[in-house]
Amino acid sequence: MREQFQLVSEAGTGTFYIVTINKTRTPDKLVRKKYDPKVGKHVNFVQKKLPSPKKN
Repeated sequence: MREQFQLVSEAGTGTFYIVTINKTRTPDKLVRKKYDPKVGKHVNFVQKKLPSPKKN
């Protein structure tokens, strides 16, 4: 039931967190205010899908 997603910084620094979300309880896109060390302050992080693993 739980899926993994990335929370990507809206500041455009490329910082991200990986979180697991129960999709039945949170069907909407997740937006959290978290610390971005490259900016040095708290900014909004939005949910994006994890990139698929590369196959050789």
